[in-house]
Amino acid sequence: MKQNYTIPRNLLDGLECFLRVAERGSFRAAAEDLGVTPSAVSQTVKQMEERMGVPLFIRTTRSVGLTEAGQQFHAQAAPAFASLVNAWEGARTFGERPAGLLRLNMPRAVVPLLIEPIIADFCAAYPDVDVEVAAEDALIDLASSGHDAGIRLGELLEADMISVRLSAPFRFLTVATPAYLDAHGRPTTPADLKGHQCIRQRLSGGAILPWRYVDGGRAIDVNVTGRVIVNDYRTAMAMAERGLGLVQIADELVMSQLAEGTLEAVLEPMAAVSPGLFLHYPGHAQVLPKLRAFIDHVKQALADGRLKNLAQMR
Repeated sequence: MKQNYTIPRNLLDGLECFLRVAERGSFRAAAEDLGVTPSAVSQTVKQMEERMGVPLFIRTTRSVGLTEAGQQFHAQAAPAFASLVNAWEGARTFGERPAGLLRLNMPRAVVPLLIEPIIADFCAAYPDVDVEVAAEDALIDLASSGHDAGIRLGELLEADMISVRLSAPFRFLTVATPAYLDAHGRPTTPADLKGHQCIRQRLSGGAILPWRYVDGGRAIDVNVTGRVIVNDYRTAMAMAERGLGLVQIADELVMSQLAEGTLEAVLEPMAAVSPGLFLHYPGHAQVLPKLRAFIDHVKQALADGRLKNLAQMR
């Protein structure tokens, strides 16, 4: 059975007036504190008593005191009201300065490129901001998961997201070790992948990610096969480096291996291009100072070369 947890309408109306009169022992003094007339305070308290169905004050021409019901109500309401005021002020400060918990979601492969080079500087610059990084390749809904922002490929962003470019477009290369290619042959068309061990990636929803190529401006998705399935790019690359098969991966993640010759690219003229990496956050949400500080920090890091890998991609 559905429960109704909504508080009665106007339940808190007059609470501050009641507490001020109880503390000051005077309607006039309470009115001065609140900046209203004594009659307004008296009327507000009277309406509160009518809603509760019990008198809260004993009024005489010389003094104002609490009834037994008023004493009990004051004992519980005063600390509760103070906590409410503190909660209000605490929440309000989040809009005034960078503070609180900044929750970020991003693919595992991005962490060493983006977070590791700047996290110490960011924490030092903003001591009131705690940072939580969820490193996962699964696509999530930022709002429902409670994350402030995420980092994803441009082609995966929802239309209602505000995005900040972190990199220039880059290619998805198909690579393997030279030893694997010597043993199994070098594919020259996507159709040749049918005879190869391809290290595949499973998405969070359970589907296997197809490999994409471009032929004459036309995108081609290939459902490759292979004995090894992983759920993140870094593991896929590690498996490829061990000679277990081909893998399709962002070129920035394998530049050093290609230069050293430990990995070799095939089908390079048909490599698909991604729009690049973007920091994104819900378009309907106000940008809190903690997130604005992080965005500005990342932009400055790109400008001054602290994020060298990403800067090279711009």
